[in-house]
Amino acid sequence: MRIRGLGVITDAVLELGPGLTVVTGETGAGKTMVVTGLGLLLGGRADSGAVRADVAQAVVEGRVVVDPDSAMAAAAADAGAELDDGVLLLTRTVTAAGRSRAHAGGRAVPVSVLAELATELVTVHGQSDQLRLLQPARQRETLDRFAGTHDLLEQHAATYTRLRDLEQELHEVVTHARERADEAVRLRTALEEIEAVDPQPGEDHQLRDDDARLAHSDALRSAADRAHAALVADAAAGGTGLDGSATSQTGAAELLATARHAIDPVADHDPALAGLGARLGELGFLVADVAADLSSYAAGIESDPARLSAVQERRAQLGALVRRYGQDSDHDHDHDHVPDVADVLAWGAGASRRLLELDDDEGRVQQLRAERDGLRTELGELAGRLHDERAAAASRLAELVAAELTQLAMANARLDVVLSQRDDPDGIDVPLDGTTRRVAVGPHGADDVELQLAPHAGAPARPVAKGASGGELSRVMLALEVVLAGADPVPTFVFDEVDAGVGGRAAVEIGRRLAVLARSAQVIVVTHLPQVAAFADRHLRVVKADDGAVTESGVLLLDDEGRVAELARMLAGHEDSGTARAHAKELRETAAAEVADAAR
Repeated sequence: MRIRGLGVITDAVLELGPGLTVVTGETGAGKTMVVTGLGLLLGGRADSGAVRADVAQAVVEGRVVVDPDSAMAAAAADAGAELDDGVLLLTRTVTAAGRSRAHAGGRAVPVSVLAELATELVTVHGQSDQLRLLQPARQRETLDRFAGTHDLLEQHAATYTRLRDLEQELHEVVTHARERADEAVRLRTALEEIEAVDPQPGEDHQLRDDDARLAHSDALRSAADRAHAALVADAAAGGTGLDGSATSQTGAAELLATARHAIDPVADHDPALAGLGARLGELGFLVADVAADLSSYAAGIESDPARLSAVQERRAQLGALVRRYGQDSDHDHDHDHVPDVADVLAWGAGASRRLLELDDDEGRVQQLRAERDGLRTELGELAGRLHDERAAAASRLAELVAAELTQLAMANARLDVVLSQRDDPDGIDVPLDGTTRRVAVGPHGADDVELQLAPHAGAPARPVAKGASGGELSRVMLALEVVLAGADPVPTFVFDEVDAGVGGRAAVEIGRRLAVLARSAQVIVVTHLPQVAAFADRHLRVVKADDGAVTESGVLLLDDEGRVAELARMLAGHEDSGTARAHAKELRETAAAEVADAAR
């Protein structure tokens, strides 16, 4: 891993390898920046404040060796990242302005992709993780991780979400029942009013025409008579002029006939004139047809005050419907559209559909309640299965952690994993340990999980949040991680000063257990304890330059002599003390012997 421009680190390369790697150095030398850089590389939150003041951006690059058949390789392929001879290159850049970029396998990816890859690659633990272990949610997650309940938890959470959404829908239907009932009454009244009038498509336009014809029947009939007389007036009897006065003017039909008779005798002499004569004949036939139609029209026009009154009354009824219900049509956006009966009919059709929905409220409520009861039963069964798996795993986890604590200088210590539930009259019926109880159920099940520690024989078990010292909490977390490594293995573990508050024989035991864990995984430890560092397969020392920066040469891979000198510094404060160097050599020899014994 290479880090540039992060905190006190100007440019540093960390050559990490298999087994147990320890990182040591003076206080403030930049050891924590190593873990910070690794966190960035694995999708952690970017803090622009960690970027060095004299650079534009911080860059962390990592070269990860990946088994082509591993889940890590599959996750990388899903993200579109390419492996180069089994090596995955990761890069994270953070600017001083807070912008962040990520690359995986040569491809730009969202930072979340790095976080997804990290779940298959590494588990990081620091002193903040010890504090999180005090939280009930973290304790439950630890038990679930050991029990392997991931799939069952997802099924339970999905069912819980469906039940919550359905209960919300049911609540809204029931809560707004009165409003919906009032709406149904309004719609039903309106539909009854429309049904009573029974408007027909296009009826309003037909009635408008009828109203105009009946209201002006005398004028229409008189006009038709005068027009008829003008076409076919009798020359002997005389006719009626356009003003209604008597006239002896010859009708248009007779005039056309006279004109044609004048042409016919000579039409054979000129085709052009013969054509004009033919057209006069056509006009004569057309005038005769129009005259006949005018006569029929005039004969059919009658004054009918009763019919006129009925038409106007019907138009008033339809107009009232249009004013009430024709305004809410789909033509509202068309300012040129004048509402009519068609809009009323369209509104009525929509109102009928809505009324069917509202009238079915009771059926909908019954359906929702049936679905709710079914989901409550399903959720209770899933919560019961979760409880059974957790209960079985809790006893196994307690036994294995107790064995690890014995190896960590906490002989006769006992860790209890306690499951409890909260009774709730409005909760879910859950089968628990041979009986059914109504308890509160959340997205993670019905169980509250609490880790309780009895640090020595005869001591009462107390919650780790209340009864564990810092050193005890460090060892409990390490014991849990060693146990979980067998149940849910990842390739790499990183521990950032998890040995805080520990010393003496307990520190030696922590180093030994880390070495045991390193036989099956890559383990990287940032530590200030020489007893832990003595167990390392690879020892890196972070050294500041005189200007307070860590350069590329400032992260040193120590050889045997260098390791003795660093252990002496950690023991006595300076590396030239003969006594400290002798003690350092003894620590290394003891650690090597214990690792060899553990391997046998």
